[in-house]
Amino acid sequence: MEPSASEPSRAPMRSTAAQAPADAVAADMLNKVPAVTLGFWLIKIMSTTVGETGADYLAVHVGLGTLLTGGIMIALLSAALLLQLRSSRYTPWIYWLTVVLVSVVGTQITDALTDGLGVSLYASTAAFTLALAAIFAVWYRSERTLSILSIDTRRREIFYWAAILFTFALGTAAGDLATEALGLGFRLGVIAFGALIALIAVAFRIGANGVLTFWLAYILTRPLGASLGDLLSQSRTYGGLGLGTINTSIAFLAVIVALVTFVTLVPGRTRAQASAIRA
Repeated sequence: MEPSASEPSRAPMRSTAAQAPADAVAADMLNKVPAVTLGFWLIKIMSTTVGETGADYLAVHVGLGTLLTGGIMIALLSAALLLQLRSSRYTPWIYWLTVVLVSVVGTQITDALTDGLGVSLYASTAAFTLALAAIFAVWYRSERTLSILSIDTRRREIFYWAAILFTFALGTAAGDLATEALGLGFRLGVIAFGALIALIAVAFRIGANGVLTFWLAYILTRPLGASLGDLLSQSRTYGGLGLGTINTSIAFLAVIVALVTFVTLVPGRTRAQASAIRA
């Protein structure tokens, strides 16, 4: 679940050991996503929290409304995705800006279906599950891999970001279903989703498929981050800690910026931290 080694280079095999590190670095430069380390998961969880609280703040507290907020966020996401796709290598601030914006848009998609169109959380959770499964099926049929260690072509990157968008939408729907419709609540939601991710991490460590465990954990970090965001931001009347959406969003954005700055200045793309995952 925490791969950081790169896929082997597609270039011909070198005859000397001295050339191997250079080849590995070259291949690593091509991959458009970060190494999956503890820092990756921390930033991912916080970005999902910002997606939950940020969307609520803009739509409700600022008074932009769901439609206008959605339009603004989609425009910003389109611009960030364009930067990401045009980049020839992984650039931390572009990548994580895109993730934060995907988080906001993914949240808004689910909220629009639930609050705007009256679609039940059971139906939206099932629909997003099927949509994500379809993306994975087409991706695998086309590329014969779902590994994030080889996001080194435009087509693979498009598949990757499509999957990321639907993991956020699915995670939002599943999280709301558990914490609201099923009455789990914010505190129990944090505990339950955190425990599930811990179990997946253990499964990975004892030999479970790396690709499967990565994507399962990626999906579950969305409801974990959303439950955490609601726990911190919602009033005590509704079971939260009453910090407010703006304070929670600013605090988590500050931590995200600090972590992204750190991984930019001190790259953590070491290959010895975990085994490569393939499918």
